[in-house]
Amino acid sequence: MTIRTRALGDDFAAPIDDRYFEDYTAGTSYEYGHVTVDEAEIIEFARRFDPQPIHVDPDFAASGPFKGIIASGWHTGSIMMRLFADHFLSRVASLASPGVDELRWPAPVRPGDTLRLRVAVLEARPSRSKPDRGIVATRAELLNQDDQIVLHTLPRTSCAAARPERRLIRGVLPHRPGLGGRAGTAGSGSVRNSSQASAGSAISGARATRSDAASATAPRTGLASPPTLTVRPRVTPSGGAARVGR
Repeated sequence: MTIRTRALGDDFAAPIDDRYFEDYTAGTSYEYGHVTVDEAEIIEFARRFDPQPIHVDPDFAASGPFKGIIASGWHTGSIMMRLFADHFLSRVASLASPGVDELRWPAPVRPGDTLRLRVAVLEARPSRSKPDRGIVATRAELLNQDDQIVLHTLPRTSCAAARPERRLIRGVLPHRPGLGGRAGTAGSGSVRNSSQASAGSAISGARATRSDAASATAPRTGLASPPTLTVRPRVTPSGGAARVGR
């Protein structure tokens, strides 16, 4: 199978290496192709992954229910996924998929068939729990040269990161691939850090004021200041305070 495919009509305005959640619009549809399948690769795939006689034995398949060898459904699914990855999924924002609700093979794929992908965006909505990304639901279909649908998924759900500038508008720290943890909320983090910084400054200021006052009132004896004594209550196993120690 030679993979030299292209858009068969309108395509995204954003290229695949600069495509984010905001570029997927509900109601749009795209087609990509073509992939021609031959008997040798049908048998090769099936021998490795789905060695049923209808996929690997031409003589058996000739007298079988399909009157000839047919591709494994998983082979057909792999062709669909290759087209989907090459043309539809973002190279920079795809965050994997939670799954497919329905997968069907309405017609078999035979040697010599030429296939194309048709994918429609059914829904594109921001994630309710993770504001740095969105959920894209699609319907993917693989069709042959006679416009027969040979594979159908409904819906296929994918996650895509929002554009960096949109994440800042939503108050979310930019997503950095390769770093663990969840994206934080810039607003709450800034407020929390500012509050901590202000509190720290106030405490430091108060300490400095007390220190200055002590220095001003202390007699000038020429001796070094006495060491500071820290007094803490010693806690007994029962939880009460025991004698005071250093």
